[in-house]
Amino acid sequence: MTRIVVVGSINLDLSASAPKLPQPGETVTGATLSRFPGGKGANQALAAKRLGADVRLIGCVGRDAYTEEALALLREEGVDLDSLVVDPSEPTGVAMISVDPSGENTIVVAPGANTKLNNDAVVFDGEDALICQLEVPVDTVAHAANGFDGFFTANLAPTKEIDVTVLQRADLVIVNEVEAAWYGAALSACDGYVATTFGAAGAVLERDGETIARAPSPRITAVDTVGAGDSFTAALTVALVEKQDPQDALRFACAAGACAASKPGAQTSLPTRSDVESMLEVE
Repeated sequence: MTRIVVVGSINLDLSASAPKLPQPGETVTGATLSRFPGGKGANQALAAKRLGADVRLIGCVGRDAYTEEALALLREEGVDLDSLVVDPSEPTGVAMISVDPSGENTIVVAPGANTKLNNDAVVFDGEDALICQLEVPVDTVAHAANGFDGFFTANLAPTKEIDVTVLQRADLVIVNEVEAAWYGAALSACDGYVATTFGAAGAVLERDGETIARAPSPRITAVDTVGAGDSFTAALTVALVEKQDPQDALRFACAAGACAASKPGAQTSLPTRSDVESMLEVE
């Protein structure tokens, strides 16, 4: 079984499904509020677990009313949480999400305890792969990247200035089209794979500036795109570590992202391996 360690964020998502997304200064009423466990690190950890990996999550939470709710699905489904840090000086992270009827969303994150995840928490145990994102301190991400010997995935979201050694160390960098434009030529520092996602238009996998795979996204009715990118990240990492051909790995990841976009919520929408394989069969 593939062993994956995720260093990343843990949030509780407060998601409002509204008739439309508000413009600056506008109030939109008539929304329905839901609460979901979230955070890119937690989402990617649970996604990898549902896809068949053995997963450990390194993250930081507060000691407040949101903590257990944010961890509930991770505990229920067997993600190893023994490496979590509890910092009572900060609340557990919260994401405030607005979703329109097409599944498009806007997100504002109050990171709270995620900002307290430091280098001391990052200890490895011979895992096959490491996944990091940028909802925790970038210094901690750099420390993790440079101290890990296996396959390293860097999901460069949200956009932040990062140490070039993270890009140089990465076996796989994942960005969406907006993030790709923000990082621009800096992505060329990556000697491994660079995957760029384009929502419903699918994704492209490059190496050394050359496109080596391209895959469409399966046709779905989008309900909520929150979590789709995290599902894609976990799936592409799992597939490449399993030594799947890059084209097959990218198709697998696009199907995983589409599965997540077809259901509401972040962690509640993450697919199992059989869900992804079923979607590929009907693609």
